[in-house]
Amino acid sequence: MSAELTQSPGTTTQLWRSFWDLLSFVFQFLLRIATALGPRHFLLSRFTSFRPLPLAELPVQDPPAGVAAEEGVESPEDLERLTVVLDLDETLVCAYEMASLPAATRDRAVESGLEWFDLECISSEKDSEGKPKVNLVTVFERPGLQEFLEQLHEFADLVLFTAGLEGYAKPLVDTIDVENRFSLRLYRPSTISTEYREHVKDLSCLSKDLSRIVIVDNNPFSFLLQPVNGIPCIPFTAGQPHDNQLLEVLVPLLKHLSMQRDVRPVLYERFRMPEWFQKYGIPALGLPS
Repeated sequence: MSAELTQSPGTTTQLWRSFWDLLSFVFQFLLRIATALGPRHFLLSRFTSFRPLPLAELPVQDPPAGVAAEEGVESPEDLERLTVVLDLDETLVCAYEMASLPAATRDRAVESGLEWFDLECISSEKDSEGKPKVNLVTVFERPGLQEFLEQLHEFADLVLFTAGLEGYAKPLVDTIDVENRFSLRLYRPSTISTEYREHVKDLSCLSKDLSRIVIVDNNPFSFLLQPVNGIPCIPFTAGQPHDNQLLEVLVPLLKHLSMQRDVRPVLYERFRMPEWFQKYGIPALGLPS
């Protein structure tokens, strides 16, 4: 008779226990790896706030003249223009050093219709002769970028705020913003360091009154000082040729915010960012009174 048929019930039970112990070990091992990688890698999967906003939650169209869609909605003529602060990398574009970008990745992105361009950027590093190095990068625009900037410019003042260095970011923005829609550009030196994160974007450098300022950033830690002014944007990569966040999600939301006397209560109710930061041990800041 085969060994399988001659095993006793006790032996079979012991084998099953060994099998489940092995599965448990593998699970714990993978969990430790995930923990060691830190929160940034699992931002989207661990918190529901970072799923794309359902379109049904957003106003389909502007309310009729003289009719408020909800409490706090104002006629645009009675309000100052909204200020929209936009991050650059993984929010408006994604950029790759040409030397490290796989040809297959580039070809797939181009074939799928993503707008792209190659760029020379001045590095902060020096070459052997002490001159700044020149980095060659390939930049992919997020789908709908140009129309997004055009539509926003109609009802909002646009500010670019990136943690990137000016030698890299300035020529990039010169290329995507030939119409000079950004009224102000801020680079890494304008960010600050806190006890929780570096390169934080303090919106108080723009105005003491933050009621009409909103920041869109794929890295929410960028706006941890003003969490109720922030919109956590889904990161963009070259592998997302059909991404629709700019035109189908962000534009309707920002138009809606442009009619609010104070954007913070609306953003707090939608994203609950202070509570999200508390999960990382960062005190809740900017809670609406």
